[in-house]
Amino acid sequence: MRHSAEGDIGRMVPFNPVLAIDARDVAKTFRSGPLRRRTTPALRGVSLQVPRGAIYGVLGPNGAGKTTLLSIFATLLTPDAGAVTILGHDVVREATALRRRLNMASGRPSFLWSLRVAEIVAFYGRLYGLSGAALRGRVDELIDVCELGPHRRAQYNELSTGLKQRVALAKALVNEPELLFLDEPTLGLDPDVSVRIRAHIGSLRRERGMTIVLTTHYMREAEELCDEIAFIKGGLILASGTPDALKRKILLGQVVALKLQPARAPWLGDLSGVLRYHEEDGWVECTVDDADERVPEILDALRARRVTVRSVQVREPDLEEVFVELAR
Repeated sequence: MRHSAEGDIGRMVPFNPVLAIDARDVAKTFRSGPLRRRTTPALRGVSLQVPRGAIYGVLGPNGAGKTTLLSIFATLLTPDAGAVTILGHDVVREATALRRRLNMASGRPSFLWSLRVAEIVAFYGRLYGLSGAALRGRVDELIDVCELGPHRRAQYNELSTGLKQRVALAKALVNEPELLFLDEPTLGLDPDVSVRIRAHIGSLRRERGMTIVLTTHYMREAEELCDEIAFIKGGLILASGTPDALKRKILLGQVVALKLQPARAPWLGDLSGVLRYHEEDGWVECTVDDADERVPEILDALRARRVTVRSVQVREPDLEEVFVELAR
């Protein structure tokens, strides 16, 4: 059953026990300026369903509405219209009850600069009713899980970006949430730190059965972690599905990667059946409609121009190429 976005806020969505999130026609507009007359639509009728136990990715360019959507799901913002059920509860009417069952970590965490790492985790533990031995045990556990042991007595302002991200994750796990929201969890991190954060996100689902919804700019991260993905742009969902289903759905063709001498051949982009020409890391990449038909034609054209072909590879398009196509 679908609901109109107009005047629909707070209307109940039928409970589905298989879904962690069921969002229908969610809209949100921000107002600013004199008398709040300037309006900026952030979400314009977003509908999506997140299965329990899934890692679900929300991808899109800057300003697409990703953080606004997560903030509504996390009960930090109220939608202007539409209906959202989280873990069987209405996100507007039952926000207080929901907050004990979910949590959120931002890619741009901010805590009181003078607090020490253990003090930050303990502060949020107290907010969730922990005290005494239970609180001390939880702090120790999370500092261990998030690899913060050597830094537990460090002040927040002394930490690197990667360590601040880990503190934000420890804070978000303090109430053992059923549903975890991660907004750009590896933003600005070194590759080795990003790998460790991604591994930990995967373990939360495997070991605890946690449902995780994350936003990211990194397509490789989304492809590695996410069971399903939604692409959002301009406050609208453009496409959603598994990474493999999205690649098939967008119909980008196949990618022919060539190592050439000389290294460039931009005229290949003018050949019949070549949909896109791209150069990266010393490789020429041609997206084609049919690799079986186009590869022999490309090789013949290169030989005719006395271009040496050192290597040829054919692959399916990756998630980043799907993203580029959708973001145009």
